[in-house]
Amino acid sequence: MRVVSLVPSLTLTLFDLGLDASSIVGRTPWCIHPADQVNKVPVVGGTKTPTRSKIIQAQPDLVVLDRDENPKAIYEWCQEQGFATFVCDVKHPSDVPAMLRELSMAVNCETKGAAMARELEETLTSLPPRGEEKALPIIWHEPLMAANATTYAGGMISCLGFDVVNVDPHGNGYPEVTPASIKQHDIGHLFFSSEPYEFNREEGEHVADEVEAIGGKRPLVHLIDGEALTWMGSHTNEGLKHLLNLRGELGLHR
Repeated sequence: MRVVSLVPSLTLTLFDLGLDASSIVGRTPWCIHPADQVNKVPVVGGTKTPTRSKIIQAQPDLVVLDRDENPKAIYEWCQEQGFATFVCDVKHPSDVPAMLRELSMAVNCETKGAAMARELEETLTSLPPRGEEKALPIIWHEPLMAANATTYAGGMISCLGFDVVNVDPHGNGYPEVTPASIKQHDIGHLFFSSEPYEFNREEGEHVADEVEAIGGKRPLVHLIDGEALTWMGSHTNEGLKHLLNLRGELGLHR
């Protein structure tokens, strides 16, 4: 089977399911894991603008896409070309087990996919209950942008027992935020991601300074591994365990 993956976290998942560079025949430059194998896979372009001629040259039996990460036009083009597609549409970590089962069936790795799904389900059943402390993951700088409660990243933080705020219920899930909106929603914890923008402590504390300067309660600043926050699929279970360890470091126990 020949698979082109335009989703970094699902490229990793495909390898973890048991495929190798003889089966995964196209990827994006951001498909960086597993490092010892992925460099053998040709790059066919980015998540937003893959090179269509390179996808055609790869002669895929399946193109792996994500509804949020890849443009609808690429999906429609794949349909026009007659390429079978797998489209991931995960909105919360609890959606991942079903996605793992579906993807594993699409690439004939059902046994491994089912085992991954069961392991993740066990982790999901052991999560702490949602508390009242409000939190928000911050993913971009200038403008400052967050991931709402409705996104996978927001769901990962909610799995730690936080009440993730839905800053803009009518937006695309990734609103621009300001010190005023952080104050307005009484957000007590800001989780600054290492990707797609790599925040440092000084930048996070500067945001907290600005909230405090306009009369808001100073939010606590946490630096967080971006892959744990956003890489869905086989990495979800590892990401949840990493974040739960962080919760323990914050002094918040189950």
